[in-house]
Amino acid sequence: MFTKRRKMNEEGAPVTKEEVLRRPIPNHVAIIMDGNGRWAKRRALPRAAGHYEGMQVVRKITRFANGLGVRVLSLYAFSTENWKRPKGEVDYLMKLPEQFLTTFLPELIAENVKVQVIGHTEALPDHTRRAVEKAIQDTSGNTGLVLNFALNYGSRAEITAAVQQIAKEVERGALAPEDITEPLISSYLMTGGLQDPDLLIRTSGEIRLSNFMLWQLAYTELWFTDVLWPDFTEQHFLEAIAAYQRRDRRFGGVSAQ
Repeated sequence: MFTKRRKMNEEGAPVTKEEVLRRPIPNHVAIIMDGNGRWAKRRALPRAAGHYEGMQVVRKITRFANGLGVRVLSLYAFSTENWKRPKGEVDYLMKLPEQFLTTFLPELIAENVKVQVIGHTEALPDHTRRAVEKAIQDTSGNTGLVLNFALNYGSRAEITAAVQQIAKEVERGALAPEDITEPLISSYLMTGGLQDPDLLIRTSGEIRLSNFMLWQLAYTELWFTDVLWPDFTEQHFLEAIAAYQRRDRRFGGVSAQ
């Protein structure tokens, strides 16, 4: 679903939080946060300015999603392919998790948010990894929204690593080939323990998955918008959830009607 304008409810008014809360809220929402660089370019600003503004939106949407009752919010923050960007931009992006988690950690703790990270974090700079590990440790006892950052994450690499681990288990006799099922494969992925996303949001007008949760998104509802991530608001989030709530999720079956 490609949004060219603000979506309205059946009465022609903007979707409201009260309307959305009348129907089941998606448990797991994943977001490909795209458009920070284009946002900055349109304003003749350095790309870093767009990334900074995008970080402020992460804070806003995290609080809003938590208030709606979303259980997991997965954010594609840095992909394995993003290392190809200019060194200055990569260096700044590696500072953002530290800046975000240091600045907002007390707020996350107060909001009962639990921080998790998927991705090959061993390749992150030491200062970035330390900030991530501290946030995970300090919020480990929280029971509210799981804020799941994908940092140095790529789905193909994730699936490849899972297959390698399973092959080793088969080789040593701990698993038989017939033991390899979809739930078992899911348990070896970085998202093991989390249910698959119900809704994926991608901003900035791009209509692709960009190597994000390829296995996990098999039956996820997809919602695309032209809005650049720094311009993404709580109202856009409500529109995405309202669109999700209007869909008939059959998982390969037929409608109950």
